[in-house]
Amino acid sequence: MSAAAVAEVSVVDKVVYDPQIDAAIDALPLVLSLRSDPRFTESRPHVVAPEHLKMQMLTAGALTGSGRLAVPPIVWTDSEANEMVSIVHLGRNLCGHPGIIHGGLLATLLDEGLCRCAFLALPSNVGVTANLNLNYRSPAFADRLYVMRANVTKVDGRKAWVKGHFETIPEDGKEPTTIVEGEILVVEPKWAKSLPKVVDVTT
Repeated sequence: MSAAAVAEVSVVDKVVYDPQIDAAIDALPLVLSLRSDPRFTESRPHVVAPEHLKMQMLTAGALTGSGRLAVPPIVWTDSEANEMVSIVHLGRNLCGHPGIIHGGLLATLLDEGLCRCAFLALPSNVGVTANLNLNYRSPAFADRLYVMRANVTKVDGRKAWVKGHFETIPEDGKEPTTIVEGEILVVEPKWAKSLPKVVDVTT
């Protein structure tokens, strides 16, 4: 979804939308590659989430705005391979130590991202976190773009296991730096059908 398309979604999104950050995302070689790859479907879950639910959601509501999550994260999913790639900008008001993004925020975003990847493999495309293990590797500096990658490693009925990590944006041919790695077990509860549908992960 282009910067222009996001800007037209709603009044709420116009308030938190930063076109300069989105323009920087649009110019990334990784983004250009993903958009040209027919295996991946692009979406912005925070944009399409129902308004009556959005303002109750931590990452789509309270954490959005200038200096925080100033643009909605972009997600690419491959539903055949159960794989996901996401680009997120982390602002300077999301820190623990000055200039360094709070580790708890990274845990929240990784939990949400790995869950979304797991939904691709679950019967009802919805589930809840049963277990999350994280290993922090490097500090995440504020006011930068980051990549989240995730893939489903195992599925057993209503259970899905996913591995993923945050990494820096590759620059000048250098390998990206891993920020935090995670493994999650997501379980589709028996009462899954009663949960409100926030977004459709299959499109």
